Amino acid sequence: MLVIPAQIFSQINDKCTEGLALALASNDDGAVMEFQWCNKAFTKITGYAASEVIGQRGTILIGPDLAQDIHLHIIEKLMNWENFSTKSLNNRKNGATYWQRMSWIHLSDTETGNHWWLCSIIEQENERAKSDKPKMEVSTTSNQESYARVVDRVQRLEKENTHLHQLAKSVAKDANEDALTGLSNRRHFEVDVKTWIENLKKHGTEFAVLYIDLDRFKFVNDSLGHEAGDRLLVSVANMLRELTCKSDLVARLGGDEFVILKPLGNSALNISSLADEIVRRTQESFACDGKSTSCSASVGVAIAKAGMEDPEQIVGNSDEALYHAKSQGKGRWSFFTEEMHANSISVKQLASDLLLACERREFLPYFQPLIDAKSGRIVCAEMLVRWAHPTRGILPPVAFLDTAANMGILNRVDKIIFACLQGAMSRLDDAGANLPRVAVNVSAARLADPTFTHDIRSSGIDPRRLTVEILESVYLEQMGDVFRWTIDELDELGVTIALDDFGTGHASIRGLLEIRPDILKIDRHFIQPVFKDPTAKPLVASIIEIGKGLGMRVVAEGVESEEHARLVSEMGCDYLQGYYFGKPMSEDNLRKRLIETGGNFWSGRSTDNDRISLRCISRAR
Repeated sequence: MLVIPAQIFSQINDKCTEGLALALASNDDGAVMEFQWCNKAFTKITGYAASEVIGQRGTILIGPDLAQDIHLHIIEKLMNWENFSTKSLNNRKNGATYWQRMSWIHLSDTETGNHWWLCSIIEQENERAKSDKPKMEVSTTSNQESYARVVDRVQRLEKENTHLHQLAKSVAKDANEDALTGLSNRRHFEVDVKTWIENLKKHGTEFAVLYIDLDRFKFVNDSLGHEAGDRLLVSVANMLRELTCKSDLVARLGGDEFVILKPLGNSALNISSLADEIVRRTQESFACDGKSTSCSASVGVAIAKAGMEDPEQIVGNSDEALYHAKSQGKGRWSFFTEEMHANSISVKQLASDLLLACERREFLPYFQPLIDAKSGRIVCAEMLVRWAHPTRGILPPVAFLDTAANMGILNRVDKIIFACLQGAMSRLDDAGANLPRVAVNVSAARLADPTFTHDIRSSGIDPRRLTVEILESVYLEQMGDVFRWTIDELDELGVTIALDDFGTGHASIRGLLEIRPDILKIDRHFIQPVFKDPTAKPLVASIIEIGKGLGMRVVAEGVESEEHARLVSEMGCDYLQGYYFGKPMSEDNLRKRLIETGGNFWSGRSTDNDRISLRCISRAR
């Protein structure tokens, strides 16, 4: 219900003896209206309280004793938006009859386009004795002179409030516009998309939603500064304006997220062309203060089609398409499919289960042995996380770690697993199962957590029996003061540092010198093809040479056969890890194997005089 500005009608309410009321009319039919305001004289004459009038239709003023021809005349004039007056017998709320002069004046609001009726009622007390016959008078312009005073007063007050109207416009603009880019903001978008959806339902007006996210915006902010980031956002906003039409809605939802609502028209081809152009334009270089960078974009596209089951989900569908585009490598766009929706439901369920798993501490440590290439003895076991899901069983990391990272709870998972470590090592020691040391993988969030080294100190674990494995990709992203401080603290504690999956990122020799790892682990994708790919062996040999040259011990990951073990050990790898020596196993299974083998998992490297086939002791069954 609209609220009429109080400053316009406050004086009329108390001072006028005429019954006055304002009704908001339908744009399509002047006879369809709802009263929005009335003064005290109006309630006194009609017998209705203000609360009983406001929100009611005009028919509330048609009493049972109003002559039918007068009633029809009123409807006809209202439908034609004509000003008029009638004089007739009518009824109050309680049914009592009285003579009245009722006048209707059409008003229009040029700002909003709304149409209003000003209704005036004057009780004609002296007419009661004159005649019982109803009379009808149609006013002309001269008949309206008695009401000119009211209209003039309204107009003067409106002029006096011009400044307030302008201020209201400014506030409305600020409420709907993004301050940085001048595009529509999230609030305006959320209101407008409801209108688009209503038009889809009522008129079948199909449209597309393009959800846009900049892929490397954080890098630009961090490397060039927030001012450069703001300039980039403005540049992207201007580009989106260039590529869209007046009929489109372009909004910045916040951060580096934008969205476009675009009528579908006769074909979806113009939608795909727009998505192509957005991706292409955002890949162009961006210059700021003489420095050049690039910032690609990913786009998710969803089509709101007439008759679709749940059109309110259309924005969510475009977001799912955006997520799919990012998962495929970023810098691309993707149409929404029902398969994505099914995957989204699955991910949402997985996310819900993960939160419960953190509360219930359902994560378990599994262990995979690292073998000394010379002696064949176990020197370490890498601790790997598994999820004991209540209905799906034991789940490997690939089934949930990416989702946990996207949820921002990887740090919680790390803490739960790390808390299990001391107990596991104590139980192995008590059972006489000799495990010299254990390695743990550390996420970027855990490295940035100032409590990490504190947790190690307070865990009861001998730091000299602990290896912290850092992914190459993590160390490349986190190379900063906090990261170096953490590494230095770990080194002071006596913790061994290992760089995991080396070769999968873009590490430099200088980077290796800065992090100074004790151990370099060669990714399995380099180790496994050494027999089939002629270029793989020289590459592995080069990595080993780099590691040795920098004083590091080298681990070959992904050793899956006797030949693998023999070859990489002869090439100079210090430690071997892979399914050939054992898949990741539970604490109980590790304890059994340590006791059964006495720690001897392999016969070791052969000599020139001993070409007996190497064998793996007590391989994983």
